[in-house]
Amino acid sequence: MNIMDFNVKKLAADAGTFLSRAVQFTEEKLGQAEKTELDAHLENLLSKAECTKLWTEKIMKQTEVLLQPNPNARIEEFVYEKLDRKAPSRMNNPELLGQYMIDAGNEFGPGTAYGNALIKCGETQKRIGTADRELIQTSAINFLTPLRNFIEGDYKTITKERKLLQNKRLDLDAAKTRLKKAKVAEARAASEQEVRITQSEFDRQAEITRLLLEGISSTHAHHLRCLNDFVEAQMTYYAQCYQYMLDLQKQLGSFPSTFLSNNNQSSSTPVQSVSSPSVLASASASLTSVSNSIVTSGISELKSSSGSRKARVLYDYDAANSSELSLLADEVITVYSIPGMDSDWLMGERGNQKGKVPITYLELLN
Repeated sequence: MNIMDFNVKKLAADAGTFLSRAVQFTEEKLGQAEKTELDAHLENLLSKAECTKLWTEKIMKQTEVLLQPNPNARIEEFVYEKLDRKAPSRMNNPELLGQYMIDAGNEFGPGTAYGNALIKCGETQKRIGTADRELIQTSAINFLTPLRNFIEGDYKTITKERKLLQNKRLDLDAAKTRLKKAKVAEARAASEQEVRITQSEFDRQAEITRLLLEGISSTHAHHLRCLNDFVEAQMTYYAQCYQYMLDLQKQLGSFPSTFLSNNNQSSSTPVQSVSSPSVLASASASLTSVSNSIVTSGISELKSSSGSRKARVLYDYDAANSSELSLLADEVITVYSIPGMDSDWLMGERGNQKGKVPITYLELLN
């Protein structure tokens, strides 16, 4: 019976507190009651926390879209994660494309040029798929998980304490309102005591909330380290993909320039190498006509004079024979023209090495 009486009294007190807060909140909205304002420092901390939460959520969600563009796959992974079960392993898009290419190459015949090329491309796509999996796994552990832990952990705690601070403020302002309305000395004394108690509780809760909010700076520092890890993971992934494609291009470039069709019929049109200066010249002209005209003008002046110029190499170039000079992207070499040289070429010098270089691979420097 005593326990029941205690529970009834507690429920009545809670209901009274809730009603008091509701009345105070309503009167504040209507401009009929005064409101205790938080200090400027605490307000700035609250604003910083909200901003951090907002952008962390956006970055986290968009990163998930970047790593897994398929929304159905993301939903499936989310469900399995909530069920604490491992999602079934499936081929990703590069791996699936690679498998199709390999199957097609075997069907057409590994001994044919096209079939052999398909198999090589398929193997490369599968390697890219493996690198893609590693990127997703590394990014999830080192970048997405810390962001999610902040949203689902630290910020939830901040929200809880902030709500408690709001309630303590309403209690304080409601007590102040009752003190103003108190007429009898005994009632005023009780109201003053209530104001002192609620003020103390409010100040204590404000300090707790402030300490939590000041941890946002540490959160930013932690997220910065996670961001560096994410960038490093992306750098590794793209470097791997670049190397895979570079190796593939070299393999494909080793094929004869005239391909045989699957029916063993000779093709009358030779396939130009990707590194052919004429192909790059055509692409460069269509994409950067203004820049190209400037380069052409500079090269024309160089050809008409007997002097030399410095030039920056735009792309890697492998010399086809001993008369040419191999190039590395971004290196600076000396170039000049000699009488009777083909219009698409210049002589290039790097230290004691010299040889012909394609002009489409160069950017003349002032």
